Amino acid sequence: MKKIVLIIAGLFFLSGLASAYQVTIDAPVSLSIGKPLIVTGTTTLGIGTPIDVVLYNQLTTTTEVGRKVVYVQSDKTFKTFFDTTRLKKGTYKVEVPSNQLGSSSENVRTILLVDRSDEIYLSSLTRQAFNGNIYIAGTIKGEVNSGVQIEIIGPQDTVVFGPSYVNTDNAGGFATDVPIKEPGDYEVSFTDAKGFIGTRTVSVSGDSTVVFTPVVTATTYQVFSAHAKASRDTPAYFIVKTSSGPVVLHTSSSIDWVIEYVDDKGVLHMENNYGEQSPERAEFTGTGKTFYVKVYPYKYADHSEAFMYAENVRSVIVSPTVPAVFAATATQPPTETPQSALFPLIGMFAVGILFLFLRK
Repeated sequence: MKKIVLIIAGLFFLSGLASAYQVTIDAPVSLSIGKPLIVTGTTTLGIGTPIDVVLYNQLTTTTEVGRKVVYVQSDKTFKTFFDTTRLKKGTYKVEVPSNQLGSSSENVRTILLVDRSDEIYLSSLTRQAFNGNIYIAGTIKGEVNSGVQIEIIGPQDTVVFGPSYVNTDNAGGFATDVPIKEPGDYEVSFTDAKGFIGTRTVSVSGDSTVVFTPVVTATTYQVFSAHAKASRDTPAYFIVKTSSGPVVLHTSSSIDWVIEYVDDKGVLHMENNYGEQSPERAEFTGTGKTFYVKVYPYKYADHSEAFMYAENVRSVIVSPTVPAVFAATATQPPTETPQSALFPLIGMFAVGILFLFLRK
């Protein structure tokens, strides 16, 4: 009889130990697809104890989509993550399944995965030639005259840019040039005030003979760029060494830019066909010679960084001085209109006629 009592007491004791184990997990309430789903937790289980962490899909029925085994650390915590890149948007739950946990355990969390990938439009090339910079440009939906946070991870898994905010214009457009040291794949992440938007991969090749395919346009030429501060009174000057064939120059948007360029025959051309909503463009046939370009805002009140992008050229750099072809007109004062200049002469002529008439 005593043995039976001892056995029953032992069972109650063991049951009490099992029910005493506690697990509490934590995970974000909502998360944008593409961001890692990080799950952390604390427990009273022993150090080194394996714990199953399971991710379930609750779109229609509960289906397991991922499972990780983690081990309790010396501080009684554990941590793991799930890749959400290929998951669909909707409701998910993460759980530490066990029927031996105490009633006060919080071993389930519900997560809403949000897909915001359609809120970003990348207009810059996803394959670029290595020239010391990587060019990132596009449009963020709803982020007018605000900004987007950009972070770029290089091929060695090191941060080469940011996280830093890049201004957006009144159409949500943005553009930036980031210095890089080597070719490779660069992961570009975008975040706004509402949270993570998504990532894009830009491949930079060291082979200058590679033909690059742009995202939305039919052009297959590599794009070179340079930038400098510009205002109406102090334009930005660029030196463009052309190749043979069609050349396209264009600015960024958000300001009504004017492009002037002097061709290899010394002829001055001016382009001001677009407003603030679109980049200004200049197109001509390259002959392998050097062209000189001047960029300035149409409005005197505007002043900003002038970006010059050039397709099918050998190089584009900022001119350290005013090129000689522009020097003759760089300091000329505005000319008076013919009408204003004639008014004094007409007045003097009229007074003379009246004087002769009165003498008679």
